[in-house]
Amino acid sequence: MKLSADLIAFTARIGYEFSQPDLLIRALTHGSISSATRPDNQRLEFLGDRVLGLVMSEKLLADDPNAPEGTLAPRYNALVRKETCADVATQIDLGAVLKLGRSEMKTGGRRKLALLGDAMEAVIAAVYLDGGLDPARDMILRLWGDRIHKVEADARDAKTALQEWAQARKMAVPKYIETSREGPDHAPVFTIEVQLPDGRAAQAKANSKRAAEQAAAKALLAQVEG
Repeated sequence: MKLSADLIAFTARIGYEFSQPDLLIRALTHGSISSATRPDNQRLEFLGDRVLGLVMSEKLLADDPNAPEGTLAPRYNALVRKETCADVATQIDLGAVLKLGRSEMKTGGRRKLALLGDAMEAVIAAVYLDGGLDPARDMILRLWGDRIHKVEADARDAKTALQEWAQARKMAVPKYIETSREGPDHAPVFTIEVQLPDGRAAQAKANSKRAAEQAAAKALLAQVEG
C-alpha cells in the first residue's frame, strides 16, 4: 500500500517512515468513517495511551532521580493528558490528514480536542507496532520537546491549588459560573468566572469549560497570591 502525498508529508512532520503504511492509515481513521473492512483507530488509541505513559514515566524518572511519587504524578498527568496530546497533534497538523465521516467534517472534527488527542495516541501506537519502542520513544520525546522540561510549572492544577488556598483560610470552595458561550456549536468559546466567598473573582475564555475553569482559577490565584 502506498501513501498519498499528504500522508508522506505527515510522516516527514513526525519524523518516521512506515514499513507498514496501513498502520498509519488506521491510526488516522475515525469511527465516523470506519466499516467492516476499514477499522477505526480506537484500539490503537488504547495502546498508544499506554506507550506514551511508559515513555513519559521513564523520562521523568531519568530526569529527576530523587523526585518522590507525589512530585512525579502531576508532571506525568500534565504530559499525557488529552489536551497535551491534542496540542502536539495541532503542532504537526494532524487534523489535516484525519479520515473523517461527513458528519464529523461538518461539525469541525479536524479541530476537536478529543479527536486530535485520540488520533495522536493512535499514531504513537502505529509507530510502536511498526518499528518497536525505540522509534516510538524517539518520536514522542522529539514532538513533546520543551513541554517535558517546562512540565513542573504546567503540572500545577490551578483549580486544586485555588481550592487548597481557600480551604487553608477557612473559606468555602470557589464557585465556577459559566457567564457566556459564543461561537458555533462545533467551535464554542466559553467564558467562566470563578468567585471566592470574599467577593474576589476572575474570568477566562477557552474552547472548553474545563480549560476556561483552569485559566480562570490560574488568574485568580495570581491575584490573591500576588
